[in-house]
Amino acid sequence: MTSGARGLAYLVGMDSRRIDALMAAGALVAITAGTYGNLSWTGPYERPLDGVGITLIVVASVSLAWRRAAPLAAGLVAVAAAIAYYSAHYPGVFAAEPALASIYTLASLGRRKEAIWLAVALAVPVYGLMALAEEDPAAAGGMNLLSGWLVAMVVVGEVVKSRRAYLRAVEERAEEAERTREEAALRRAGEERLWIAQELHDSLTHSISVVNVQAAVAMELLERDPARARAALAAIKESGHEAMNELRATLGVLRQAAPDGGLAGVPRLVSRAEGAGLRVSYTVTGTPYTVPPEVDRAAYRIVQEALTNVLRHAGAAAVAVSVGYDPAGIALRVDNDGEAGTAGPGMGLIGMRERAVAAGGSLTAGPGEGGGFSVHAELPVPVRP
Repeated sequence: MTSGARGLAYLVGMDSRRIDALMAAGALVAITAGTYGNLSWTGPYERPLDGVGITLIVVASVSLAWRRAAPLAAGLVAVAAAIAYYSAHYPGVFAAEPALASIYTLASLGRRKEAIWLAVALAVPVYGLMALAEEDPAAAGGMNLLSGWLVAMVVVGEVVKSRRAYLRAVEERAEEAERTREEAALRRAGEERLWIAQELHDSLTHSISVVNVQAAVAMELLERDPARARAALAAIKESGHEAMNELRATLGVLRQAAPDGGLAGVPRLVSRAEGAGLRVSYTVTGTPYTVPPEVDRAAYRIVQEALTNVLRHAGAAAVAVSVGYDPAGIALRVDNDGEAGTAGPGMGLIGMRERAVAAGGSLTAGPGEGGGFSVHAELPVPVRP
């Protein structure tokens, strides 16, 4: 790294107070050197630079150390020192530089009125001195130059203020966009986690419930009815195989594979429920037709979860499953003769309702008209050409 780059990095890392202190010291050196270097330009109405003049230069320069910490106070001190300096007819125009810097600072901080008032406070005495120095072209030229710089400092300060405001707005918009992206990513991640949990719940709970029921049957009949016990164990094996297939299908969906399971798989769900000891009647009304994949999968999962809940909670012996095809959509109904209101904890009913809503439909679940428990879902299907 070059010495210039190191110096720039050092300045960037400094706080504003140190930078302003360095600026004050630099201004003092520059103003003093500039004034002494141009003493040959001293006009007939100007007095030689003495201790008082040097003190005024020092006061004006040192005020810059507070140009950002206390911009108005620093500006008042710098302007007062400049007015006193020129009123005493000291030579040169450099003594006004701290006042110009303070006026610029006020304007760049958005304090336009204060900057203008300071500029006017310095300009009025300057023009008065110009009137007294009509026969001194050098002094008149210097005063005209100073007046131009006063206007320039206010204008440049306004431009810098507008630029800062624009950059702040761009930064805020970028930060807001970043926050929005992060929130959207978190929301998507949460939705994906919920979807995965629901898929795993729907895929595995049904098979595990069948396994649990059949295991209890096998244990009960192992000694007194080995044939039925073997049938229960075979059902456990089949349910385990089905659970593996369901899990593979779910993982396949997560890998962007085509989803498995739909209304065509409902008879298989009915068969498995019958294998678990339920008497299940299955009816289809209307003319079956191809439904959108999201509706097809939602219908399958709702029937699957409804049968799982019967196995786990209802203590029912008979279940009626019906699928109705209508031009407007699919109607699902799962009724059982078990005890209503005995559902245990979990996300079964919530998951079914969420699936129905996600497919654009609705689901109701509660005690049936003739007892037992009933699940009824309506899933709309877009008008087919």
